Amino acid sequence: MRIIIVGGGKVGHTLAEQLIEEGHEITIIDRSEVVIQRSMDELDALTIQGSGVSAGTLTEAGVQQADIVIAVTISDEINMLCSLLSKRLGAQYTISRIRDPEYMKSLSFLKKELWIDYAINPERNTALEISRILRYPFSGGVETFARGQVEMMDFRLGPEDGLIGIRLQDLEKRRPDLPRVLYCLVERDHEALIPKGDFVFEEQDRVFVASDIKTITSYFRALGKNTERVHKVMIMGGGRIAYYLTQMLLEMKVQVSIIEINPEQARTLSEAFPSANIILGDGTDRELLVSEDIGTYDAFITLTGRDEENIMAGLSARQNHVRKAIVKSNRDHYADMLTALGIDSILSPRQVTANTILRAVRTRMNAQIAQAVQRMYRLMDGQAEALEFIVHKDDPFVHKPLKNLRFRPNALLGVIVRGSQVHVPGGNSMLEPEDRVIVITLDSGVTALGEVIL
Repeated sequence: MRIIIVGGGKVGHTLAEQLIEEGHEITIIDRSEVVIQRSMDELDALTIQGSGVSAGTLTEAGVQQADIVIAVTISDEINMLCSLLSKRLGAQYTISRIRDPEYMKSLSFLKKELWIDYAINPERNTALEISRILRYPFSGGVETFARGQVEMMDFRLGPEDGLIGIRLQDLEKRRPDLPRVLYCLVERDHEALIPKGDFVFEEQDRVFVASDIKTITSYFRALGKNTERVHKVMIMGGGRIAYYLTQMLLEMKVQVSIIEINPEQARTLSEAFPSANIILGDGTDRELLVSEDIGTYDAFITLTGRDEENIMAGLSARQNHVRKAIVKSNRDHYADMLTALGIDSILSPRQVTANTILRAVRTRMNAQIAQAVQRMYRLMDGQAEALEFIVHKDDPFVHKPLKNLRFRPNALLGVIVRGSQVHVPGGNSMLEPEDRVIVITLDSGVTALGEVIL
């Protein structure tokens, strides 16, 4: 597909890398000479220095033949106007990053009037991700499939879990007390592995499991994990992510405290959320955290714009026995170090945004394909992907036992959702029309179920 990305900053650059890897033809537009030079040096993409709201610049970029125009500059207004202008000039589809809460109140109207096909709010998406994680404080993250019927989450394997040294094929016999879930993926020594029957669990494995909500909750309860929801949360940094997250948490009847160093921003938050506890101060101040009884909180979430301060505050919270610390950081290379120090939930709004847009691009690309991806998540920094497909009556693999089918190497057909029932399939299981199927693969770029079942 021919894709124009307006805004070559962190999000645009990350998105361009992933789209180029999948074989798309990319053009990047940015005002900054420095950004354009970086794109020229590091990416196999056409680059144009100019404005995304200039008809001349867009025309030079080939907007008339563009399948998708993605506007991800730092300005909501420029992104929206770029979408309108691109559509007027002939672009087939537009994606616009819109972040301001004020615009979100009238988003449907704006999309219609400005010809925006898909709007993404990275701060709200990040807040949604955090709210999911808070449901299971022991997990690094939660993803949902099949309209919320299936959840996939990961946890770090320890001696207390009773799985170490057990082969996967022996697990049902050795641990009959465990509800049956799908073991989707394992991260070991920074490598992604799809576990087969002879796979043996080891301490410190990061294990991804999936099933319906009731079963997966029972599974973690059987492992001895705390499946109680959090009741008291402290947030450091009162920006847009904190705004959206506070809205969500208050609706969930969670007690929220926000530490904000800027007096004006603290006042704005106090007016917006009178039932929240707004604290004016520095969240990296250990004495302030102690004075606020940080140890009594179920979770501590760091959301400032400074990665190093987020990390230090998160570590301080863990030292004060907060059972869940969630750190916002766009520096992926910190992840392993932070995990070793007890912080296993690290969120990157940049990556959340790129992954969400990538899903939208794939959906658009496969709009006319019956077996198209319905939902996609990139796992372990892109080493693996979890994909959702719908089975159709004309598919050649319908009504055939899975043991008689040939599957793509490095791929696992994981969960089958049939109506309201969620199944972890065996060799005798068969796919039926309208089934929703969850696939795990170590190969990027898979766009159809027929690429998995060969």
